[in-house]
Amino acid sequence: MYRNMASALILTERPESELDDNAPKVKGRIVTTLAKAKEIRPMVERCVTIAKKGIAAEKAAAPYATSAERNSSEWKQWRESDDYGKWVDANAPAVTARRRLFKILRSKEAVSILMDEIAERFEDRPGGYTRIMRLATPRLGDAGTRAILEFVGKNDRVVKRSEKPEFGGNEEAEDEAPSATAEAEAEAADAETSAETTAEASESSDEKKE
Repeated sequence: MYRNMASALILTERPESELDDNAPKVKGRIVTTLAKAKEIRPMVERCVTIAKKGIAAEKAAAPYATSAERNSSEWKQWRESDDYGKWVDANAPAVTARRRLFKILRSKEAVSILMDEIAERFEDRPGGYTRIMRLATPRLGDAGTRAILEFVGKNDRVVKRSEKPEFGGNEEAEDEAPSATAEAEAEAADAETSAETTAEASESSDEKKE
């Protein structure tokens, strides 16, 4: 049962052209009970880790591979060259990874999707490829706690941040700067005039006293 549910989670990532009448509402997500989701999650995480090692080996073996058609003259020459031996040695971990995945999932289609699509998505992620989200509504019949098991990174919520309002552009700021400078100069001139007036008034009062 766990094997089938893990395969079902991976098969939801199939292309739309390969989907049947029972297409999933959301790709990369299944709804099950909370207890089953906790049991399936380690199995799926282990499969993704194995697939990541497999695609790393395939990329290492790519320089030694050939694009010639099978059983053609170029392909036969490649089989007899040293590149074929290097390709076999470099590609051996990838073949082992596919065999291990098939032993766990028992589905060739799930293995191919896991190796070709899902593993490349999590190539730079060290772990935590899935998450469990508990649902509020229980299952009908036995009132079991339901939960969503899904791959991370594809159905994540996008945080939208509000932009700060702009109060005038650069042109207005440039226009305001000279006016502020002119006001400061005018205030300084008024202060000097008032100081001169006060000094003159004090001198005249001293002369009168004398």
